[in-house]
Amino acid sequence: MAVVTIRLVRGFGLVALFLAAALFGIASGVVLAFVGDLPQISALDSYAPSTITRVVGRDGGVVGEFATERREVITDAQIPTVLRQAIMAVEDADFNDHMGLQPTRMVWAVVRDLTGSGRTPGRSTITQQLARNLFRDTIGFRRDPNAWVDVSGWERKIKEALVALQIERRYGKSEIFTMYCNQIYWGHGAYGVQTASRMYFDKSIVDLTLEEAAMLAGIIQAPERQSPYVNLPEARRKRNLALDRMAANNFITPEDAIAAKARPIVTSGAPLGGPTLAPHFTENIRQELQDRYGAKAIYESGLTVRTGLDAKLQRTAIEVLDRELRRIDRLGGYRQPARNLVAEKVDLDAFRVPRWSRPPTVNEVIPALVLNIDKGTIRVRAGAWEGTIMDAGYAWTQRRSDTLIRRGDLIEVRVISYVDEAKHFVAGLEQTPSLEGAVVAIENRTGQILVMVGGHNFGRSQFNRATQALRQVGSTFKPFVYTAAIDRGYTATSLIDDSPVSFVAGPNQPLWQPQNYDREYLGQVMLRDALAGSRNIPTIKLMDALGPPQVIGTAKRMGITSPLPVFLPVAIGAAEATLIEMTSAYSAFANQGVRVTPLAYTQVLDRDGNILEDRRPVPHDALRADTAFVMTHLLQGVVQHGTAVRAQVLDWPVGGKTGTTDDYTDAWFIGFDPDITLGVWVGRDQKKPIGPGQTGTAAALPIWIDIMKPWVAGRRTLLPAPPSFERPSNVIMAMTSKGLEAFIAGTEPGIR
Repeated sequence: MAVVTIRLVRGFGLVALFLAAALFGIASGVVLAFVGDLPQISALDSYAPSTITRVVGRDGGVVGEFATERREVITDAQIPTVLRQAIMAVEDADFNDHMGLQPTRMVWAVVRDLTGSGRTPGRSTITQQLARNLFRDTIGFRRDPNAWVDVSGWERKIKEALVALQIERRYGKSEIFTMYCNQIYWGHGAYGVQTASRMYFDKSIVDLTLEEAAMLAGIIQAPERQSPYVNLPEARRKRNLALDRMAANNFITPEDAIAAKARPIVTSGAPLGGPTLAPHFTENIRQELQDRYGAKAIYESGLTVRTGLDAKLQRTAIEVLDRELRRIDRLGGYRQPARNLVAEKVDLDAFRVPRWSRPPTVNEVIPALVLNIDKGTIRVRAGAWEGTIMDAGYAWTQRRSDTLIRRGDLIEVRVISYVDEAKHFVAGLEQTPSLEGAVVAIENRTGQILVMVGGHNFGRSQFNRATQALRQVGSTFKPFVYTAAIDRGYTATSLIDDSPVSFVAGPNQPLWQPQNYDREYLGQVMLRDALAGSRNIPTIKLMDALGPPQVIGTAKRMGITSPLPVFLPVAIGAAEATLIEMTSAYSAFANQGVRVTPLAYTQVLDRDGNILEDRRPVPHDALRADTAFVMTHLLQGVVQHGTAVRAQVLDWPVGGKTGTTDDYTDAWFIGFDPDITLGVWVGRDQKKPIGPGQTGTAAALPIWIDIMKPWVAGRRTLLPAPPSFERPSNVIMAMTSKGLEAFIAGTEPGIR
């Protein structure tokens, strides 16, 4: 019996050895089969994940971003203990103790796959997840949905495990964890925990609270479905599970977990990918950088692009332009909403738009869905928030509520106030303006672009009306005529005939008989008054006397590069140019005749802070300094007693010129102070009238004034006294019947 037992034991031992050898052989075969397909782990020695290229303004704040993966790279030292513990508790509590794999979890996952009982959540270690994310193209992770056994999935898991082992052999735990925190996706376009922290809580990870760290850890597995911007209850549930796991692993006490779970999730950031502060401006920069450095450098290399954009002034320009375009648009009445979801047979309860992922803010215009109209009150929904529009909120339409909109209409509303904390707000009815507008501000001395608004809504149209739209310039061209005149000996007191005139237009063409805007004629008028009153006839006669080539030459020297036909109607604005051309040209008046090429950005730096490009101002001598000063003085007269007299409200040294085209299709105002030149254009993309009486004075000048108000207020706090335009030594100030006037020496009254 003993002999039989010994033989059986020996037999089982041989079988065990045989099985062990077989398993070792299989494992070796598997390793040999896949080792040739594995990535080179040594590449991680220079780990440099795709990062965000940031465009920053003059205050250092971000005004725009370019990225395929929005990521801000952090170091191990920046990761707070509470965040480290939260992620480990949720994803891999034994991270510090294993070699990159959890064999028991992997075996259990295989059993689950074979039995068809579903996927085992959390079966990959942090190192395996890192391997999968870093080398997704090499490892692969597509599953064949028709396969009974997911062979491709097993292949991926084997490769993933082998890569994880290599990572663990080459790098320390802190390095692996830091790479993981920088690599993982956290939803809404945010890669890496630092970007996620800023997106959800508007803070760096070093400032995260316990409950905030737990929420970030909790949503790692499915951030797009569990984000607080998408599903707040699910985000809260996942956060609470993370807190429970932290307590179970003795990272925190049960009491800490209970207290943290009782606190609400308060988001302070916003989902990424929305409109930037200056989208038309940054798109201009993107195109220029792509031509110079290539798309890969822009979207993956984490460049820093420094600009002169003034964030405060840019925000003011956006707000004022939006408000004024809406005001002018309202004069034409309320238009029927473009979409009705009831007519489209869309489920109203299920309908969502991206903007509804975050709470409405007071004074913001948001899309809203009409639920019903009851006794003059319109009830709307914006995601989880409901609002009411009382009769005062749509009184501007001068119509009854039941004639304005219907249930299911998708409309725009302006949030006026919150009634209570139950997600209920009071709103006013708005509509998307059918008008467009553009604003550009340039620093006179450096040419740096301080403001650029290329249209009402970048999402609606990426066409940049500040740089790309050729529009008839109207009377904003007239200063070029008067500049040519001053340059050739005319003075502010020179007399020009303002009486009807006709010109031969060409063979077999009727005579051209221009008219003044007011259809009145004043006889002999001073040059100063002709410009201040924007009178057409004196301007045309002046250009005729000078010769069109002389005037066109002056405009080109001042920076107008668009084609300018050499004929008389150009004197009163028949030619076309862009807003940035005109604004840059006017800056020469305030800068002693020197025009500086508009400068979109000043420096480009790589991710390590090395300067790749350093741009300096490029000046051009556009005018003599004396001519520029005399013209500045004349254009100040347009504000003091001409078509821009409303700008006197600024009580500041400013000059400028209004512009209006036939049939009110374009309205302009370009003005300056000693430091900046600001141009405004209003019109429609198709050359149709803005509306009756919408001149440069009525439509563009109010925008210019309201943008300049905070600029002037800021300058008052910085300067002991208002600045002045520098007068050249050969310019004489002499008293005339119109007051103190500027003359180039030798042209003042009594000197002939």
